[in-house]
Amino acid sequence: MYLLILGLILWIAAHYFKRFAPAQRARMGEAGKGVVAIVLVAGLILMILGYRAADFIPIWTPPTFMVHINNTLMLIALWIYGSSAAKGAKAWPAYKTRHPQLLGFKIWAAAHLLVNGDLASILLFGGLLGWAVGSVILINRAEPDWTPPAPAGRATYIRLGVITIVLYGLISAIHIWLGVYPFAS
Repeated sequence: MYLLILGLILWIAAHYFKRFAPAQRARMGEAGKGVVAIVLVAGLILMILGYRAADFIPIWTPPTFMVHINNTLMLIALWIYGSSAAKGAKAWPAYKTRHPQLLGFKIWAAAHLLVNGDLASILLFGGLLGWAVGSVILINRAEPDWTPPAPAGRATYIRLGVITIVLYGLISAIHIWLGVYPFAS
């Protein structure tokens, strides 16, 4: 569990470094990007290793129907996260919401909290959900003005739909490969 918690701390610290210590981050210049990237990767690796190694300590038992809600939310999270990827004009909801990637991330984390009732999952997904909520608050305080981008055309929506379905399939396959069947039995 310590690796998981250390990974979360590194992930959050690396992301918040620019917000809480902007002068120190600015002094690091371009080299700072590499340092932050290394800390992020280390945090991610520690979270994965810590989560996989954690003892299963049940806190609550999610009802089976939550699997369907989780899978639906995962499709929505992938769509929302990807909605901001196009250059220039953006797909819905990226032209309506300021932080579509963080919104997609929050939906991903909340969806996983619905189907995982053990302590390690609550720490991991709850911690990442808290990080994403905090990130939105910090960004909005630091940069209160936002101009919504123009809405994208049909081609962007078709491309985003295909990418969302392909990513959903890949993520499902990875879960199955890791021994976690992501669908209701």
